[in-house]
Amino acid sequence: MSPRTGPSNSFPNCHHLSHRLFGMSQTITKTHDVSIPDFFSAKTSYFIRITFATIQSIPNNKTTRTAMTTTATPSKPPASWALLQIPKPIQTLFNKFPLVTYPSNDLPLRTQLLNSSSLPTLYIFTTEPDALANLPSFNPTCLKWQTLLRLTRTPHRVLPSTNHASPTGSLPFLLPADSTSSPSKPIPASRITNHLSLALPPPPTAREETFLSLLTPIRNAFLYSLYLLPSYEELLNQFYIYPSTSSSLVQKTLRYQLRSAAAASILQSKNLHPDGGKEQIDEKEIFEEVREALEALAGELLQSRTEWFFGRERPGEFDAGVFGYLWLMLVYMGGGLGQVVREVGGGVLERFCRRIAEECGWDL
Repeated sequence: MSPRTGPSNSFPNCHHLSHRLFGMSQTITKTHDVSIPDFFSAKTSYFIRITFATIQSIPNNKTTRTAMTTTATPSKPPASWALLQIPKPIQTLFNKFPLVTYPSNDLPLRTQLLNSSSLPTLYIFTTEPDALANLPSFNPTCLKWQTLLRLTRTPHRVLPSTNHASPTGSLPFLLPADSTSSPSKPIPASRITNHLSLALPPPPTAREETFLSLLTPIRNAFLYSLYLLPSYEELLNQFYIYPSTSSSLVQKTLRYQLRSAAAASILQSKNLHPDGGKEQIDEKEIFEEVREALEALAGELLQSRTEWFFGRERPGEFDAGVFGYLWLMLVYMGGGLGQVVREVGGGVLERFCRRIAEECGWDL
């Protein structure tokens, strides 16, 4: 009977293999006693137990074994079974492992400071020196909430962070004060007001709600200028590219991603397909719309007896949101959008920004 069709060539090998596997089982069991990694011992021992049990089920009487071995008697097992053996150097290594078990390293001091504080911590886009001085963020959304906490005199501290650390995938977020009863959980920006019970003006009226739509053309103009105009490329690098990576290849990729996301956001706000690319964006229309929006805001401030929006006695969330964009335009885009902010309404928007900055303890 040929080795291909008859059993006479396979059973002797299995019998020989049983002795080899039994020896391996003893070796691995011995190694496990000296702390071999669990993932290695569990998988290998399971394989050996199953294989050895299968071999034991083969007929083992003397007559059968004699009959099976009359045709051919292998001199050694197939070379493929050698793969089941543990290489000698590795076996020696595992027999001596672990030599020493060291205790876990303490967390870095900076990490301890990030996770424990008696004050709520606002994580924003900023630099470490600016965070220590609680200076304004260069991101309009982060600056809005940073401004709101300072306007309401809420004790807090700020620390630099990135979108990857946020529970919602975007900054800012707030980490409550350290509590011994339960670990602090991050608070996304949408819940900061309720969590801190900020002393804010009453909710906006229906008329005031319509002014929220004016922030869309302001945001579009800011995004278009910072991300898509070549004249502000170095500012974009300074804010978001260089702090993220020193690799020129990664910088190029990140710059492309940010510009694509900005273009998609502008297109989506205009009910255009977000994948259409920046070629669909009308630059002239962008700057015409932002001037109209700024003129409407200036007109509202000129009619306010308190010089805050809607005649409020104290600035609120809307004031902070407008300031978040106008401040950055005045400081970083003086020759473009900053000039428009200074011109409309006889400079009332610039005076508004200076007043907010004074309330927050910042210098323009």
